Amino acid sequence: MKTLFASLLMLSLLLLAGCNTVHGFGEDVQKVGEKIQGK
Repeated sequence: MKTLFASLLMLSLLLLAGCNTVHGFGEDVQKVGEKIQGK
């Protein structure tokens, strides 16, 4: 359980570090949503 939490935390930090701004983060979330919907 501790390993799972650590992995999720690291993944979240990497994703946030990959986005320069909050606006960029919003765009990334939108792109993921579009891929899930199959657009």
